[in-house]
Amino acid sequence: MKFSLTTYRTGTEPQVGALLSDGTLVAPPELKRWRSMLDLLDQWPQVVGELAGLELADAQPVPEGELLAPVRWPRKVLCAGVNYSRHVREMGCEEPGEGWRPFFFLKPPTTSVIGPADPIVIRDAERARYDWEAELAVVIGTGGRDIPVGAALSHVAGYCVANDVSARGYHRREVAPAEPFRFDWLAAKGGDCSLPLGPGLTPAFWVPDPQALRLRLWVNGELQQDESTADMICGVDELVSAASSYVTLEPGDVIATGTPSGVGASRGLWLRHDDVVTVAIDGLGEISNRVVDADLVAKDALKTEGRTS
Repeated sequence: MKFSLTTYRTGTEPQVGALLSDGTLVAPPELKRWRSMLDLLDQWPQVVGELAGLELADAQPVPEGELLAPVRWPRKVLCAGVNYSRHVREMGCEEPGEGWRPFFFLKPPTTSVIGPADPIVIRDAERARYDWEAELAVVIGTGGRDIPVGAALSHVAGYCVANDVSARGYHRREVAPAEPFRFDWLAAKGGDCSLPLGPGLTPAFWVPDPQALRLRLWVNGELQQDESTADMICGVDELVSAASSYVTLEPGDVIATGTPSGVGASRGLWLRHDDVVTVAIDGLGEISNRVVDADLVAKDALKTEGRTS
């Protein structure tokens, strides 16, 4: 029975569970020995065979469970840029040629990652110009350094649905002492709540070909992105190998693999307060997050306080 591994909460303490393909959250007793998904991933090479044979037909449902990000505290979050051919063209750029090495930037792991239904909190929205980016996220199970391309997929524990929320207005600084300081990747990509992740971690043994997955993204029910991972410039194996040549990969590291065409920036569309962004990847499930403008919420709170004081 196909499933993804989840982190969920019914009280105060998060637990490891499983999400069935029909959306039912269950709590198999075999998963209770791990306190967190990171603990499980630290033992991935030893337990992957056991997980592949997990029988869930009689597992206890958890009707009131709240799904959290599958890996709540990744050790690292690496994001690939410029990695879908059609997206490169829609942004008015030329596709990288021969000799191209994947480009990565980092997101703060404990503040950017949120769960599959958590709010995307935005600030200074008019200037920041928040955009959506549906992405396939790779979660590392077996760490390593300088991993060959041919062995890279064996280091992958599984895959998640992700949304690389980007503040396009912060990316290029108007004032900089020199051209190398013109681009501000932290401000544009590293904000709080900028990586919704979920709904679960689908083990790699359920995903025979990560380059044959359909990604879709809707804003308020309107389809914005619809593409296959086959359009990636560098496949998952190349990305994992390249990332491991820059840094040592560790269990629980997340690699976001880039976004396809259909982002808002190419059409002057931006996320607004109360928008609902839904991202789905066939076979992996979907996440849906409401946009909350913290500035508008604060203003409304002041107005309410003024009327009641």
